[in-house]
Amino acid sequence: MEHSTEWLNYHHLLYFRTVVRHGTLTAAAEALHLSPPTLSVQIRRLEDALGEKLLERSGRRLAVTEMGTVVFRFADEIFSLGREMLDTVKGRPTGRPLRLVVGIADVLPKLVAERLIEPVLRLPERVHLVCREASPEELLVALAARRVDVVLTDAPIGPGFSVRAHSHLLGESGMTFVGTEALARSCRRGFPRSLDGRPALLPTENMAVRRGLDEWFHANDIQPEIVGEFEDYALLREFGVSGHGVFAVPSVVEPMLRRLYGLKVIGRVEAVRAHFYAISLQRRIDHPAVAAMRDQARQGMFGAGQVPLRRP
Repeated sequence: MEHSTEWLNYHHLLYFRTVVRHGTLTAAAEALHLSPPTLSVQIRRLEDALGEKLLERSGRRLAVTEMGTVVFRFADEIFSLGREMLDTVKGRPTGRPLRLVVGIADVLPKLVAERLIEPVLRLPERVHLVCREASPEELLVALAARRVDVVLTDAPIGPGFSVRAHSHLLGESGMTFVGTEALARSCRRGFPRSLDGRPALLPTENMAVRRGLDEWFHANDIQPEIVGEFEDYALLREFGVSGHGVFAVPSVVEPMLRRLYGLKVIGRVEAVRAHFYAISLQRRIDHPAVAAMRDQARQGMFGAGQVPLRRP
């Protein structure tokens, strides 16, 4: 039984990359010491091999298609790594910092994101860190296009995502209800029943932890007065610090919030869990910066030294 094997012609890929970088077929042909018709044929062969249109005419210039942009990013990385390999083999220092592009879902508390990412900047090698924030759906599209290396979010990847990506659980945490000193004093006695009818600030319903909070409220027959719902945890926190309502935060960042904002603990809930995931295209995390982030999360942030939890 014969198996067909697809091979990528890297000369064609180099020609395509050169055209994109120079902007015109003529300029690229001159740089490559080829005639424009010959170069045009080579680009068409690459398009035929990939089964995708990479370039299209826009007036007198060539415009890169959406798929062409994806292929160009791959090509840029491939040939940059090739240069780095030659430098390493010949014993020359590359001088190139390790680049990590992290997609941070807007549903993730910023303090959690900062604590997850911070170990990357303590690696012995130089790191060029780029953080991009967007919705989980937008970031997964960017991950599929390899515009980000890893996505940090609050839920595993769902079945609707067509690209084969993998969810790595970094850790989980119980939730702590906090508030200003005045609100905390009035709600602490009789917790959690004391939350019934009290002003509360909650995450929006599309956030995973909100579903857990709603179930917990229902199970304990608690109906807080919802004065605000927020998709951005940082904005929710600002309203909470201003005293507009009590709110729940992952217990793992509770000490930092108390120290920075003078918030007081009302009560801790183990039954409601916040989960934190790193989503990558690989089953095994092999990017050294992402591996450092995962290891520190599992051994430090979500390991020993967590705020002790108690079931109300």
